Amino acid sequence: MLLSELKSKLNKLNTIAFKLPNGNLVPSHFHVTEVGKVSKHFIDCGGVLRQEKKVNFQLWEANDYDHRLHPNKLLGIVELAQDKLNIGDLEIEVEYQGDTIGKYGLDFDGKDFLLTSKQTDCLAKDNCGIPQEKLKSNLSELKNKEEACNPASGCC
Repeated sequence: MLLSELKSKLNKLNTIAFKLPNGNLVPSHFHVTEVGKVSKHFIDCGGVLRQEKKVNFQLWEANDYDHRLHPNKLLGIVELAQDKLNIGDLEIEVEYQGDTIGKYGLDFDGKDFLLTSKQTDCLAKDNCGIPQEKLKSNLSELKNKEEACNPASGCC
């Protein structure tokens, strides 16, 4: 989710809730302890120089059970961060403490913000010798079965 999308959704909400990938809600007394701009400058395993920029939110919960962050308060924090840190309309990444600090993408289901699972990936599969996934097909669905059984057909 882009920062502009988050701001638009916050303008329409009365309460904020974040849902983890397992369906559990982040406790309602959470705090947003950081809003920042994160820049990652790196070289992938294929030797390509890359740069990535994101907006980072850190969610934290304490024993402050009476605390509730309201949409307009979070919107104010976001706008202050945009101004002070010169943050553009970047993709949002959310940090939340589980067994370790987890990093999540952000989506919205019309009611709650969804913390979405993120996966690592090789950015240079063609340079690393990682074979592309073969297209799976049923032998019975092929039109020319004799050709399909040819070792050079690519079916196996």
